[in-house]
Amino acid sequence: MAKLLIQPVESLAAPELELYLTLRRVEEHERAGVFVATNAKVVQRLFASRFEVVSALLTPAWFEAFKAQLSARPENEITIYVGEKSLLESLVGFHIHQGTMAVGKIPPQPTLDELLSASPRPLLIAAVEGIASAENMGAIVRSAAAFGAHVLIVGETCVSPFQRRAVSGSMGSIFEQAVVRSQNLLATLAGLRARGVRCFAADPGPSAKKLPTVDLRGDSCLVFGAEGPGLSHAVISACHDVVEIPMPTHMNSLNVAAATAVFLYEAARQRG
Repeated sequence: MAKLLIQPVESLAAPELELYLTLRRVEEHERAGVFVATNAKVVQRLFASRFEVVSALLTPAWFEAFKAQLSARPENEITIYVGEKSLLESLVGFHIHQGTMAVGKIPPQPTLDELLSASPRPLLIAAVEGIASAENMGAIVRSAAAFGAHVLIVGETCVSPFQRRAVSGSMGSIFEQAVVRSQNLLATLAGLRARGVRCFAADPGPSAKKLPTVDLRGDSCLVFGAEGPGLSHAVISACHDVVEIPMPTHMNSLNVAAATAVFLYEAARQRG
């Protein structure tokens, strides 16, 4: 049972509120090993997860709604800042969805080898390169969780899946989806190929195979790039096949988050 340390928010200058005052400095948060949840449903899912809760910033009504759930947490103590919604919004500098925010700790991440060794076969892996939009990253995490990807590999040129907007965009699925940050996506793909995992580059083009014709029932890694530049030539060359979603000729691509969902759905469908 967690002891709840209630602190009324009366001053916007309180130093202990720094994590909520620096929401736009996302790199600082990740270096500190924390993230911020800013959506009521995401906050609720954080409180129900295995992730450590550092603090919460709540209106009185939301504190009452979450009090029992917070008290049942395994932490020794959790600091709860309580204030009226208008005051909280003047503190953080933007509209707070429903008056709830919380800070959680990013847990130590297992290695890719550890995750793959613990995953059932056949493996279903997603990997991303060059994703600059935190909202897209969050939606990709959500699709990976929805369609049963064992691991999501985030390449070195991508935003962090623990950025505030990514956590919000994932609707809390980041708390359950296994994610690995790769410092060298090409090397990671080479390692997967050495394990017998077939890598598929999601990229439209004249040589691309149509998604419904590709067998995704074996150990597979589906690789996605940003919708503007797409995948780099090096990453495409590191894959076994290039695959595209069949679309009318006047369309040539989807938003990367939508494409990820389509590919992962097809893999899940083929696997029954």
